[in-house]
Amino acid sequence: MPLEESTLSEEKRLVGACGLYCGLCPRYQSQAKSRCSGCSFGRMGAYCGVFRCVTKRGYLTCAECPEYPCTRLKRALKIDEELDSFISHRAAFENLDHIRKFGMESFLSEQRERRLLAKRLIVGYNAGRSMTFYCTTCALLPTRVITQAITRVERQVLVGKINSDDRKELARHMRVAIEDLARKLDIDLSLRRKKR
Repeated sequence: MPLEESTLSEEKRLVGACGLYCGLCPRYQSQAKSRCSGCSFGRMGAYCGVFRCVTKRGYLTCAECPEYPCTRLKRALKIDEELDSFISHRAAFENLDHIRKFGMESFLSEQRERRLLAKRLIVGYNAGRSMTFYCTTCALLPTRVITQAITRVERQVLVGKINSDDRKELARHMRVAIEDLARKLDIDLSLRRKKR
């Protein structure tokens, strides 16, 4: 029996059928007119074969399906091509595995923390062009590492090494701190695009 849209909490509806978490997507975080409300909320789900498949089977995500991981999902996430869209696809299978193993509530708890960290980075350290980077950071790095980067920059502000009134300087230092910690974990934070 298909899930009724009205019975799903907003938080659950931010979990894409494919395992992507819409709450960490720059199109969701945006305040522009083009803001996306998430795959399960708006028009995006109508175009997605994975969403239609999951909905038809009465599931919320592919994690519930006995055929997981199927070729449709791998194709939709461009796994063989190793490509991303405006959101990193690298966390999708890890997210679905987490849901399978620990349940949706555990997954949502972790994503809530990630979404709050993304909001903190976007509000406090965005000089106008960092939203995608911060969303990708919060999707791929462990939360303790993100917190470590924030703490590092906040300490530098406190001791006067960074001018807190200069948004570009704050954003630059935050990016350096995040990239430094990501490099130590061998995590690439760039979105994977087709070569032209």
